[in-house]
Amino acid sequence: MTKLTFENHIVTQFDGELEEIRTRLMEMGGKVEQQLQNAIQSVSEIDSALAEQVIKQERQVDEMERDIDEACILIIARRQPAVNDLERIGDEAKKIANHAIILAEQEGPEKGYTEVRHLGKSVISMLANALDAFARFDVEAAMRTLNEDKQIDLDYKTALRELVTYMMEDPRSIGRVINILWVIRSIERVGDHAKNLCEQIVFVVKGKDIRHQTHVARHDH
Repeated sequence: MTKLTFENHIVTQFDGELEEIRTRLMEMGGKVEQQLQNAIQSVSEIDSALAEQVIKQERQVDEMERDIDEACILIIARRQPAVNDLERIGDEAKKIANHAIILAEQEGPEKGYTEVRHLGKSVISMLANALDAFARFDVEAAMRTLNEDKQIDLDYKTALRELVTYMMEDPRSIGRVINILWVIRSIERVGDHAKNLCEQIVFVVKGKDIRHQTHVARHDH
């Protein structure tokens, strides 16, 4: 249900932008239709004043064409970098699934599953918030979501320490825990890609690159 809500946000935003372009195209179509009629009329009625009017109107049509081109480019530019991050998230999900198959075939104590569930829940929530912010181009929501990555990084490091300690205490668990380590590494990488999405929102809306800044949580609202 939640997933559908995010998808609907994105589709609604996209549909709105496409509708605006469609409206501009119809306006441009109306202008060129009138131009053509006037041009033919200026010939048949030997009307040079009307012909001059057609030539002036062409400049307006050229401006409309440039505006529509820019709007189309912006729609694509706003989403193109996100496509790469979303595709990488898909790659990480595939890696996690591959490790799940290996883990299902391995015997041993189910150590690490608590860490996977905890980190996974946090990252799924962060991705959901990032997609929601992206759908609405909501800078405030993007900045709030960016700050979630700090806690995820801390939880990831804690999980790493716990699992490495466990492997040292029980060498028989090494094969199984290594697969768990790869899983939590992929989950952490998804958090990084969700963070990238949020940074892209700020860049597109504000024209400001914040990739190398320290994100500080805001409590002034």
